[in-house]
Amino acid sequence: MIEESTEQVNDVRGAPQAADGGGAGIGIKKKYAVKDIPPGYYFTQTVYLDSRFVLTAPETPFSGELIRALGDWGFREVYSEGDPREHYVPDGGAAAGSEGINDPSTIIDPDKIREAEAFYIAFLKYTETLFTRIRLRNELNFNSVARQIKAVVDLVREDRRFLMRVQRKIEPPGDKNYLASHAVRSTIIAIIIGAYLKLPAHRLIELGTAALLHEIGMLHISPRVYLSNRPLSAPEQKMILEHPALGFNMLKSYDFPLAVALPALEHHERENGSGYPRHLSGAKISLYSKVIAVACSYEALSSKRPYKEAKDGYTGMLELLKNEGKQYDDTVVRALVYSLSIYPIGLYVLLSSGKKGQVIDVNPETPRYPVVQIFGELTPDGKNKTLQTSARALNIVRPLTREEIEG
Repeated sequence: MIEESTEQVNDVRGAPQAADGGGAGIGIKKKYAVKDIPPGYYFTQTVYLDSRFVLTAPETPFSGELIRALGDWGFREVYSEGDPREHYVPDGGAAAGSEGINDPSTIIDPDKIREAEAFYIAFLKYTETLFTRIRLRNELNFNSVARQIKAVVDLVREDRRFLMRVQRKIEPPGDKNYLASHAVRSTIIAIIIGAYLKLPAHRLIELGTAALLHEIGMLHISPRVYLSNRPLSAPEQKMILEHPALGFNMLKSYDFPLAVALPALEHHERENGSGYPRHLSGAKISLYSKVIAVACSYEALSSKRPYKEAKDGYTGMLELLKNEGKQYDDTVVRALVYSLSIYPIGLYVLLSSGKKGQVIDVNPETPRYPVVQIFGELTPDGKNKTLQTSARALNIVRPLTREEIEG
């Protein structure tokens, strides 16, 4: 027997709430106990964790993995206007093109996309040049880097949507520039998390500077070592384990503030004490280090490497949400998930209409329904059609595989 109830849930602003606070702001909906939902069942309507977080669409089963992740996080209840069924029940309501559909011209701004792409490419080139100067000339200046990061902070705070979209569009470079690509992507994600945590501007600049330089100790290690898919030798393992201390000492030698230097030392520490080099845990790890650890992990999960294929953003989010072994700070992980959503901007998806598309935006008036650009459907001026998903119209079924995207 699945326990349910109907109640009015009040709107709550600020940090995401677990368990009893989970339904903030979603209005009158049925409440279901997670423990009573059979694994693999389908809900006839979208399932929510709260006002900002969509868990499953009607076409997506409520998997056992998701149930376990919710339990690990302490979430006991979920919300839906629908009912659980053993098999998928298609929605017989409105078709795509009715409620919730926006004029594409009001959502997409091609000029902003081009500006974001140009900014991203310039930021990547800046970072490549910066790392080359550090490696070859031993040159690094805090104020110079902070000025560059301020520009990134300003763009993220103005509109992170376009920056995230072009970040997924631009493939990471080869082995030679892996560290620069990783640093740039991690920095953008870290600033997004920091902004969600409501850090003031000067702290966002500190956080972004720390994120850009957190792997500075790796600059003196050959890419053949840190990108290798073979077992490392004992000397190579020692080099990897020593790079946090090396990076910290380098930043201190350049007179960087302690708050900016510490993440170079601590970004591999974990909440449960399983990290390195000092096996710190919990409150002993600095906030910037906690944020950068999550940003780096999400970046690594969702980016292609010579030794592994990239996971899609949805799968990366679920893996971080599981937080196996409690490696990451719960508040920071939630900030990532809530600020990018479970279907992150840039994700390629299969829609309930059978069409393929890409998540390009989140409508601020209905943040639980992402805006999707539809492939194969054109506007009168020949551009790809853009629609806002809706519980009663178009839904996301699942992310697309790489083969489906390239096919």
